Formats: sequence, structure tokens, C-alpha cells
Amino acid sequence: MQEDKTTTVEQPAEAATTEAKPAPAAKRRKVKRSVPVGQVHIYASFNNTIITFTDPNGGALASSSAGACGFRGSKKGTAYAAQVAMEKAGQIVKQQHGMSKVRVYVSGIGLGRDAAIRSIQNLDMFIESIADKTGVPHGGCRPPKARRV
Repeated sequence: MQEDKTTTVEQPAEAATTEAKPAPAAKRRKVKRSVPVGQVHIYASFNNTIITFTDPNGGALASSSAGACGFRGSKKGTAYAAQVAMEKAGQIVKQQHGMSKVRVYVSGIGLGRDAAIRSIQNLDMFIESIADKTGVPHGGCRPPKARRV
């Protein structure tokens, strides 16, 4: 009787191990689509510059920032940091998606605005248009209270 128990115990254990092995499913490869015309969104603040390349519908293809390129502290807000961030994101988009024409949308008032646009031209990309999307205050902030002297 003991032999029967051991054989019945071993058989379900073997069945469980064979069921667990086919679990890894086939991984899907990400299809790299060709996007010859796209958009570049540049957000230039005093502290950082963020670059995002998108398709014409606005879906992000690649992005970079001065902080992601290794700049720290006050160096992130410089024009050179914006140039390096644009070159990094631009190389990715050119190689993976074949982008050659861009529409540029700039927002913010940082030092990286002009440097980022100039570095797009250095990447041999044709700039169709440049639009400034910086927010403008209607009425602005509440002024400080009057001084009593």
C-alpha cells in the first residue's frame, strides 16, 4: 500500500511541473514605424529644457532633457544643455523613425529656446514652421499689498 501512495504523489507533481514550463509567452517585437514628418515640442524653463519629438497626432516618439543628459543644478538651464538634449533626442528619432521634417512648438522663457532650434538645423532636419506656445497671463498675478511707511 505504501508504494501506491508514493506513485500517486509523484504523478501529480510531474504533471504540475510540465504545466508550469510553457508559461513564457512569445515576446512581441516593437515595430519601428517610419515617421518622416513630425513635431518637436520644446519646453524651456529657467531650470531645465525638455525636448519631445512626436508624430503628427502628438504621440511621443522620443524625448530628452538637460537633466537626462547628465547636467545637474544650475547647468541644466543653460543653452548648451538644451543643445545637447536636442542632439540626443534628434539622433534617436532620425535613426529609429527616419524623421526629416519637423514643426517646432516652443513654450517657456528659458535660455534653451534658441539653442535647441539651432541644433535641429545642425541635425539636417527641415523646419516647416516655428510656433510659440508660451502662456500669456490675462491680468497676471495679484500685486503685492501697498507699503505703509
